[in-house]
Amino acid sequence: MNLKKVLEEIVENDNISDLHLTVNSRPIVRETGRLEYYSGDVGKLGGDELRKIARSIMDEDQWSRFQEEGELDFSYSLPGVSRFRINVYQQRGSVSLALRIIPQGVPSIDELGLPQVLKKLARQRRGLILCTGPTGSGKSTSLAAMIQEINKNRKAHIITLEDPIEYLHNHRQSIVHQREVGSDTTSFSKALRAALRQDPDVILVGEMRDLDTISIALEAAETGHVVMSTLHTNSAAQTVDRIIDAFPSGQQEQVRTQLASIIKGVIAQQLLPKKDDDGRIAAFEIMVGTSAVKNIIREGKSSQLESAIQTGGKHGMIMMENYLLDLYNQGKISRETAVDRARNTDYLRKRINR
Repeated sequence: MNLKKVLEEIVENDNISDLHLTVNSRPIVRETGRLEYYSGDVGKLGGDELRKIARSIMDEDQWSRFQEEGELDFSYSLPGVSRFRINVYQQRGSVSLALRIIPQGVPSIDELGLPQVLKKLARQRRGLILCTGPTGSGKSTSLAAMIQEINKNRKAHIITLEDPIEYLHNHRQSIVHQREVGSDTTSFSKALRAALRQDPDVILVGEMRDLDTISIALEAAETGHVVMSTLHTNSAAQTVDRIIDAFPSGQQEQVRTQLASIIKGVIAQQLLPKKDDDGRIAAFEIMVGTSAVKNIIREGKSSQLESAIQTGGKHGMIMMENYLLDLYNQGKISRETAVDRARNTDYLRKRINR
C-alpha cells in the first residue's frame, strides 16, 4: 500500500476524520462519523506490510519505544498534505495504526462556529477552563481555537503540553511554546510542574490523566495562571465530580473549595452527523463559573448544576439538550440524532413534540 497516496486522497474529503489500518482488512476510514472501507484500489493488508508502514513513519527513538511498550502516540507531517495524530499499537501479535487528520492551520472560534462565550472565557487572566467529551469530539480543536484567540489579542506566554502536538501555533501577540510528551518531556505532571517555573501566563494541558496532574493544574490555576485542559466526561456536573473524586476522601472538601474558587468554565461537547449526512456539527453544554455555580460546587451539590446552567443563559450558559433542540429547529440535525445524543431524552422529546 502506498500510504502517501492514500493520505493525500482522504485529506481531500472534508468528511473523513480518521484512517484505520489493521491486518487482514482493507483500509477503513471514518466518514461523517461512520466507519467505511476506503474507496481506493487497495486490498487487504498483511502483517509484514503493516509493520513496514509503521516503521517508515517513525524515527529510531519512536520505533524503539513502540517495540518496548506495544503502543505509541506521535504526530506525523506529510509536507504539502497535512499533519496527522497517529497511534500505533500491537493487537493479537500484529501492528495496527489509527491516523487522525489534523487540519492545516489553526481555526478560529468564528470559523468553527463555536459559541461566542468561548471568546469571553479566552479573555480570562486566571483560573481553570475545561473542555470535555468523548474521544473524537473536537476538544483539541476547540482549545486550539481558544489559544489562537489569546495569541491574536493578548501579549502572553503560552505553554502547551500535548501528547502528541496537534495544531502548530505561530508567535503572534503572544509567544507560544509547545512541548510534546515523549519527545520533549516524559509526562504531563512533570512538564506541568516545570511550566510553573517558566514564567507562563497560560498553560494548556492536553489531558488531566492522573491525580498528580490534576493537583498541579489546580494549584497553577489558583496561583494566577490560566489553565486549560480536557477530561473524558460528558457533562459539566460529571466533570466537577470526576475532579473531586480523583482525590482521597479526606481531601475532597478542601478540593471542592479550591475548585469553586478557580473554575471559569466547562465546555462539554460532542460531534453529530448533520442532516442528510452533509458532514458533522458540534453540540455544546456550557457552564460558566458564576457565583451561583461556585456556591453549588463549594457545597457539594453538583446535582444542582444542571438547573444553574438552565437558568444561566444571560451568562452564555446552555444545556446540551437545549443546544440539540436549537440544532434540530434550525434543520441542521435530524430528530433521531437529537434524541439519540441527549442525556435527558424525555426532556428533549417533550420539547420537540410541542
